[in-house]
Amino acid sequence: MLIFNMLKKLDNFRFIVEKRGCMNVPGLIFASEKMIPHIEKENTYQQVMNVACLPGIVKYSLAMPDIHWGYGFPIGGVAAFDVDDGVVSPGGVGYDINCGVRSLRTDLTLEEIQPYVKKLIDTIYSNVPCGVGSKGKIKVSRSQLKHVMVEGAQWAIKNGFGWNEDIERIEDYGKLDGAEPDAVSSRAIERGMPQLGSLGAGNHFLEIQVVDRIYNPTIAEKFGLFKHQIVVMIHTGSRGFGHQICSDYIHTIQRAMGKYKIKVPDRELAAVPVSSPEGESYLAAMKAGANFAWANRQMITHWVRESFATVLGQSPEKLGMHLIYDVAHNIAKIEKHIVDGKERTLCVHRKGATRAFPSGHPVLPDIYRDTGQPVIIPGDMGTHSYILVGTEKALKETFGSTCHGAGRLLSRRKALKITAGRMVSKELESKGIYTRARSVHTLREEVPEAYKDIDDVIDVVEGAGLSRRVARLRPLGVVKG
Repeated sequence: MLIFNMLKKLDNFRFIVEKRGCMNVPGLIFASEKMIPHIEKENTYQQVMNVACLPGIVKYSLAMPDIHWGYGFPIGGVAAFDVDDGVVSPGGVGYDINCGVRSLRTDLTLEEIQPYVKKLIDTIYSNVPCGVGSKGKIKVSRSQLKHVMVEGAQWAIKNGFGWNEDIERIEDYGKLDGAEPDAVSSRAIERGMPQLGSLGAGNHFLEIQVVDRIYNPTIAEKFGLFKHQIVVMIHTGSRGFGHQICSDYIHTIQRAMGKYKIKVPDRELAAVPVSSPEGESYLAAMKAGANFAWANRQMITHWVRESFATVLGQSPEKLGMHLIYDVAHNIAKIEKHIVDGKERTLCVHRKGATRAFPSGHPVLPDIYRDTGQPVIIPGDMGTHSYILVGTEKALKETFGSTCHGAGRLLSRRKALKITAGRMVSKELESKGIYTRARSVHTLREEVPEAYKDIDDVIDVVEGAGLSRRVARLRPLGVVKG
């Protein structure tokens, strides 16, 4: 058994951090040998160890191959806590509550759309607000925003932003029950009101892609995918609304920990019992943030469909612009899982991790009950993205979780340093990728070499059995904030 400093290799895709110090369970990192030096250099395994010290954690403190440093929990972290004696931690969800990604299929082919890529991207760039501090195209009142908090994507569809069929193609049907507007601060509401229906900045994007490889023809057909097909991927979250909810509750929960005699190795891991008033209040507010994010992505989907209709002169229905699926990758959920042969109710934190439930799982909609859940994994703006499918092994080993993207290698500051004087948009255009961005800085911060190799990440999650490849997608055009 090879030993890499603190990590022991179990097999080609799993490395364990044995219990020590305050750890209640071992740490388990899904990675390749190639990835370990960076994980050790960045010290992210320490965050895995810190999470393992939280009360009520079950089985392992887990990390996916896209692991990198985060607030409290590592990004790429997964941890489940017993609802009776475990905790909930805002650091295990993050500031961008329900940051997530969705994919739209079309009936269009690369040959048909290639001459229109630039015009489509320019039109989407004009129709979808993006960039730092961007505001949505519609103005909602406080009372309307409370409906958004409770109804999520269903509110957006009810108000004309999408199709009824979209609902069954969104994780949790586009809303988490139990959201409570009264648990959300006035400051969060003030930040959220102008930002509903906006892409934002940072690593968020909107991308026109082509399916360049099919790995599983049977499942691809059931997902509505075929080779040379045009698809659209949308990646964004709850904007300043979710950020403020997280910030508010970190302070609340840090103050409350003493009352519950909870000690943590890092204050960023502030946590309280799931069943405590503070824990229940945080979860109610977090659900409001998650529902905001689903409504946000739904509205952007509507404007993407409108943009295609405007440029191509055909209705979105005629173009076959059906939603494949929408997944959350910053969220905490109450779920039932089998642990040591017994069903337990757990609070599962996925921070930079995607749900990956297998075929037959009762929470999946009928359209995907026999295939398993679509899993959407974006690369960076210069590399492939993937659509995968959930597996039974993920359900057994990671509470039904897999990776969420490539994962950063370089901080934004380092990315800016290495791209000084470079024209990233020209570099991407030389590869056949047209970009529009509000800020040159954003393109430089999100340059492809700032991220891990997405193919390496996908190799690990498939090799470990956490999800299986269905299709690979190549970018043609990208909108960035």
